[in-house]
Amino acid sequence: MLGSVLQRGWSLLRHRILPQLGHEVMRHRSPSQVVHRWPAGDIPLGPKVCVYVHWDGGGEVRAHVLHQVRSLVGAGVSVLFVTNSGHLRPAAMAAVQALCAGVLVRRNVGYDFGAWREGFEQLALPRPDTTMVLMANDSVYGPIHPLDALLSRIDFAAADVWGCTESWQSRYHLQSYLMAFSPRVVGSAAWRDFWAGVRPTWAKVWLVRLYELGLTQALLRAGFTCRAVWPYQDLVRDLDPDLLMDFKEGGPNLADPVVRVRQDHARRIRGNAANRTPLNPTSDLWRQLLAAGFPFIKRELLRHNPTYVSDVADWREVALAHGATGLEPIELDLQRTLKNRAP
Repeated sequence: MLGSVLQRGWSLLRHRILPQLGHEVMRHRSPSQVVHRWPAGDIPLGPKVCVYVHWDGGGEVRAHVLHQVRSLVGAGVSVLFVTNSGHLRPAAMAAVQALCAGVLVRRNVGYDFGAWREGFEQLALPRPDTTMVLMANDSVYGPIHPLDALLSRIDFAAADVWGCTESWQSRYHLQSYLMAFSPRVVGSAAWRDFWAGVRPTWAKVWLVRLYELGLTQALLRAGFTCRAVWPYQDLVRDLDPDLLMDFKEGGPNLADPVVRVRQDHARRIRGNAANRTPLNPTSDLWRQLLAAGFPFIKRELLRHNPTYVSDVADWREVALAHGATGLEPIELDLQRTLKNRAP
């Protein structure tokens, strides 16, 4: 009995009280954490602008990040590169300067939303010729398909705000690894008020709760429309029917462990759909996303798989089957970062 009470008390302290206290302390830190800006003067921008957030503990910019930035620039996007690393090695700085319209180096205070806030403040958007504002980060690998195809699907006549994917976990929101905003949104009071309210936070759970969920909800409340390029319901419906069938001659070989985990995960998706229990699209629905032409793979899915998605060993096979290119930077990063796990 005493052990159970102590366990509940520790859980409450660890998951509720300490994060709340830490969050309250961090809220009083200054959101201004830039230590270096390039160029010192005006940052020249084209009509499409992206504030891209990066972090690397060693101050490096790895191949998969350069590939992503290069792809944005190749799609006609001006990139402000904001690193939370506190410093960049000289070779890394030279590499991003060769690609980007501007670079901000800041301390890692406030995570991605703190960096996005400072990036948007530096650029004073929208400018008279701005047609699209993107925010992105390095939490995904790719693109493994040309970005032009993705950007061409963003239609501000159909919706004011676009994300690649949408989540119904906790509350409805567009997932923030890449979002696109119309000039009307970026020039609005709701946009200014949201970013003015972004403060340093102690833990990522608060980042998600207050800002990733909060951004979509704040814009919805202001009357803006939000849409995902790959809607959640379409992904849930897009399952290989063979994986939902029992073994029969000529059907899937359920004695094969790889086939078995594919079927188990497909049934999990269907079970959650039946129970109206939301899944995380970039993790649980990765196979459906790649089949639909999604150009990214979530880094944490391949590196850590924190939600124990059972069928992710197929990622390379599925990507190649759907015409993916540019897997080399992904494999190079996995070589450097995987521990006690095969790719």
